[in-house]
Amino acid sequence: MKLKEILHRHRIWTTTAGEKGQCADLRRADLSDADLRGADLSDADLWGADLWGADLRGADLSDADLRCVDLQWADLSGADLSGADLSGADLSGADLRCANLAGAKQD
Repeated sequence: MKLKEILHRHRIWTTTAGEKGQCADLRRADLSDADLRGADLSDADLWGADLWGADLRGADLSDADLRCVDLQWADLSGADLSGADLSGADLSGADLRCANLAGAKQD
């Protein structure tokens, strides 16, 4: 399934409180350099994904599973990471200006 379709189904899933659509399962996905500006990935499973250099400005990653994710040089400025699990994630060089990290779990 293509990323655009996964994001569309996930948005439906979040807006219908899980009654329709499907939670995004992007475990181990190669999303390096992806343009995910403003994407709704709240509660998504991104365990082990490669987001090196991804543009996640203003994205909603609240309560997402971001364990062991490669976020090196990703632009997370203005992103919502509240409640996200960032255990083992590599944030080297990531831009976290104005990002919401309230309640985020880290090693």
